Amino acid sequence: MTAAVNAADVKALRERTGAGMMDCKAALEQSGGDAEKAIELLRVKGQASAAKRGGRATGEGAVSSYIHATGRVGVLVEVGCETDFVARNDEFREFGREVALHIAGAAPPPEYVSTQEIPDHAREAERKVLEQRARENGKPDDVIEKVVGGQLAKWESEVALLEQEHINADRYEGKTIEQLRAELASRTGENVTITRFARFEVGEE
Repeated sequence: MTAAVNAADVKALRERTGAGMMDCKAALEQSGGDAEKAIELLRVKGQASAAKRGGRATGEGAVSSYIHATGRVGVLVEVGCETDFVARNDEFREFGREVALHIAGAAPPPEYVSTQEIPDHAREAERKVLEQRARENGKPDDVIEKVVGGQLAKWESEVALLEQEHINADRYEGKTIEQLRAELASRTGENVTITRFARFEVGEE
């Protein structure tokens, strides 16, 4: 049996999440009126819906930029979407700026958009370094593979933009760039992609 919810609760949830009225109402009913549980339900639904949209072409979009106050670090990032209408949307453009800000300030800075973009030669080079380090630390051969596997996965999450938590953890509640992208896709109803980025730092080769 679903819980009865009032319009004020639905409105408040919509303002917090950006989800549609009917989705907010359904989530509150399903969660028994618990707003936090309703938010989690909406996140799960949004990520699932975004996954379905993942194959749709993103021929529109915008290039966003961020230059640090010192002028020593700058970032360009291309964010794609399906229509010019969404590309001109303030929330869409703000997302691009926030991603650029993250890339500028992340430590270590990302090298690839996703783990799928990491080339085999880079992954293999990192594996060799980790294996050598494990041997120097006296790890037995039967343990090295397991240890290196975990360390390699950690390395991949560190160098892939989508896997990183946004540097403004308080504002974004510790969400990763991928989670923020999926939520925006859910709110806009379109496939949203981070196509590519470039980070520049004075004196860096």
